[in-house]
Amino acid sequence: MQPAIRVENVSKCFYVDLAKPRARYRTLREDLNDLAASLFARRKDENGASTDFWALKDVSFEVPHGEVVGVIGRNGAGKSTLLKIMSRITRPTRGRVLLEGRVGSLLEVGTGFHPELTGRENIFLNGAILGMSRREILDKFDAIVDFAGTERFLDTPVKHYSSGMSMRLAFAVAGQLEPEVLLIDEVLAVGDGDFQKKCLGRMGDLATTGRTIMFVSHNLTAVRTLCRTAIWLERGEVKMQGPVNDVVNGYIESGETLTSERVWESAETAPGNELLRLRRVCVSPRDGSDPKSISVETPLDVEFELWNQMPESVLNLDLVLYSLEGTCIFNSIAPPASVPSGLFRGRCHIPANLLNDGAYSIRLLAVKDRASVILDLQDLAAFEVHDVERPILWFGKLIGAVRPKLDWTIDSANSAARPA
Repeated sequence: MQPAIRVENVSKCFYVDLAKPRARYRTLREDLNDLAASLFARRKDENGASTDFWALKDVSFEVPHGEVVGVIGRNGAGKSTLLKIMSRITRPTRGRVLLEGRVGSLLEVGTGFHPELTGRENIFLNGAILGMSRREILDKFDAIVDFAGTERFLDTPVKHYSSGMSMRLAFAVAGQLEPEVLLIDEVLAVGDGDFQKKCLGRMGDLATTGRTIMFVSHNLTAVRTLCRTAIWLERGEVKMQGPVNDVVNGYIESGETLTSERVWESAETAPGNELLRLRRVCVSPRDGSDPKSISVETPLDVEFELWNQMPESVLNLDLVLYSLEGTCIFNSIAPPASVPSGLFRGRCHIPANLLNDGAYSIRLLAVKDRASVILDLQDLAAFEVHDVERPILWFGKLIGAVRPKLDWTIDSANSAARPA
């Protein structure tokens, strides 16, 4: 029997021109000139300001029918590029992908939503973009509305929805896809806890119906829960493939996940979008000690530097801290601040005696005008917290996501009134 998915020696190369500044709006003449020049351009090394970037390098694997496969790895490992090639959104530079049956892709929740259209109109528009016929959408319309919980606002333009409402409606539409092969890319990165549980439940239902699913996520707990096998991508190559627990444990224990500082010198290659791009993220002890020796008693600073490519804007930065297994430890939102155009810095202080010993990863969100999430970057940096010598050792490792040092009092109760 043919496998549902066969990936054969797939490589993908991108040409990055580091010499040219990024422009938000370009003319047709500029694009045609660049196209003509690119036909005769030669690749240069980093000093020449142009380079080839291989997002994937000779990736090969097979997935049998009915298998649920998790794809894990750091940002830039090639996970999303792989799913875009499998979805026929982009072509591989080399190699090929063979898929059996109807293919559905959930690569970016909300793609195709139009802010001026109502929720009802966007259900039909978004469903059509995702490959559903009008009859399919009509048959599932009530289930979509019930899942989203937005019945009262169906005839309200989506531009008046909160980001959470838009997300619920978008996933409700996409969650009704019924293809033989389903490709899912990090759809659980946003939304509150209840929404994420609902999404996981729906994906779990799909997994039990015999569909072949490729699931990309930084949430390792979700990967363990939903998937039987996993693929670990590192720098565009398959580093490990096999049973999900073996692959996830290997990823966590490898040390590849622990990088307390990352810097992108060019806005061209930095993560982000046309509004905001990240230049630097750093987790460092406040006392200037070695980041590799962070203990539960070490106060920390988490610092971000970003290029603001908008005029002066009101932004909230949002730091989310996760365990490497994907459990959210806390979510800290900065007060709104007026941010000028150009490079700016944000810093969050984590006090001593708050975190438990273990390894953690950083996620950053940016919210514009207190309403719209314009940036969401996961797995930006990671660090490890070590335990210190404790007078009471029989506890072993203290349980819990955090272990705050709280004030206690213990005194005599002899003076308390006794019952008659």
